[in-house]
Amino acid sequence: MKGKFDYDLVIIGAGVGGHGAALHAVSCGLKTAIIEAADMGGTCVNRGCIPSKALLAASGRVRDLRNAEHLKALGINVGAVDFDRGAIADHANNMVTKLRGDLTNSLKRLGVDIIQGWGQVVGKQKVSVKTDKMARAISAKDIMISTGSIPWVPPGITVDGKTVFTSDDAVKLDWLPNWIAIIGSGYIGLEFSDIYTALGCEITMIEALDNLMPGFDPDIAKLAQRVLIAPRDIETHVGVLAQKVTPGSPVVIELADMKTKEVIDIIEVDACLVATGRIPATKNLGLESVGVEPDRRGFLAVNDKMEVLVNGEPVPHLWAIGDATGRMMLAHAASAQGVVAVENICGRSREVDYRSIPAAAFTHPEISYVGLSEPAAQELATKEGFTIKTAKTYFKGNSKAIAEGETDGLAKVIYRQDTGELLGVHIFGIHASDLIQEAANAIANRQSVHTLAFVVHAHPTLSEVLDEAYKRAAVA
Repeated sequence: MKGKFDYDLVIIGAGVGGHGAALHAVSCGLKTAIIEAADMGGTCVNRGCIPSKALLAASGRVRDLRNAEHLKALGINVGAVDFDRGAIADHANNMVTKLRGDLTNSLKRLGVDIIQGWGQVVGKQKVSVKTDKMARAISAKDIMISTGSIPWVPPGITVDGKTVFTSDDAVKLDWLPNWIAIIGSGYIGLEFSDIYTALGCEITMIEALDNLMPGFDPDIAKLAQRVLIAPRDIETHVGVLAQKVTPGSPVVIELADMKTKEVIDIIEVDACLVATGRIPATKNLGLESVGVEPDRRGFLAVNDKMEVLVNGEPVPHLWAIGDATGRMMLAHAASAQGVVAVENICGRSREVDYRSIPAAAFTHPEISYVGLSEPAAQELATKEGFTIKTAKTYFKGNSKAIAEGETDGLAKVIYRQDTGELLGVHIFGIHASDLIQEAANAIANRQSVHTLAFVVHAHPTLSEVLDEAYKRAAVA
């Protein structure tokens, strides 16, 4: 096959997933090119994970320094705390610029060809790249779709990018509205509510489902609402649809009952963040040329080897990873999928273990989880005929959390009663995003709480919250 194709692998989309796949492909000896129509790094680096975490870091410091009662308990007295919105925004932007450059340089250094333009599949093992001035054809033994996602804006909502906007614009922190509505209480809505309240904004949070934070384990959601929402300047509506949103000064929002769709209120706010999730960016990729049609939501069907499927059968030499697949819309999941796809391209059979991939919301305190929620575990138990049990421990009993004065928190483990196999772990508390990796490793190895209960944890550390949970589970 040597010399028959321009490349061994062409990747369309240079987000975190495409980047990870390209690096692994080169390490496996594949001649690789990556095509990107916009900014290198995709959503995560430019409009998602990275700038939002920079904003959370800065706003979190403001919140901590303004918490006089907490600081006084530690013996610290501070005066008035001020901040510069523009400087906080610059901090996020500078971080984006640095990481985007680092990502680009790492690809160049390893010999990955970076091709700027719009990539399309134009036939079996063929790709075209279009720019305003030219088009070129490329052949590749294997093609990988890694085009990510874009914010989803529901019908009836008009976005102007200034007063009504998605997270793509929110990370710029162009201004701080006195009163902002946030539509959605998932990761994006929660993180931006954390940022905005720390910087002095009032919030109205609108959730169409019957409960806030519907994607989280119920016990975690209950405690998180008590800490992240109830004491802050946040008004909430649940079971309510933002049926119509009109930009302007003020922004006018028509609220309707989710079930009946009858208008129940009209509110006027300074701004509105639409945090209603994301949809795959799979349009205009030429996939029909090889008989591939995304589903009605735009996702591409794949198996756990990341092969694109048509009618359940793999399309030869066509792969897809990341948000375009809808499997688990997280940057590190996309990167893991990319590595797995490359392994299979190289003839080494490997599949993605989604149960062991952790997730986190970087609020203050943080929320993290890995594996199954209790309802999902119960569903699996009913299907397969076993019994589940849970064990909980609280940060208020942890020496390190007490020393930090950060005792709001809970760790919950879910496991099989018969074998002790760990099925899921959910954490709310300080540094939850770091603590979850230990549990992810345990689930990846299908470990039992009976084994984990004997693993030694350093004292005094936050990791002892998990240690105690495993011990409680083992003797239950």
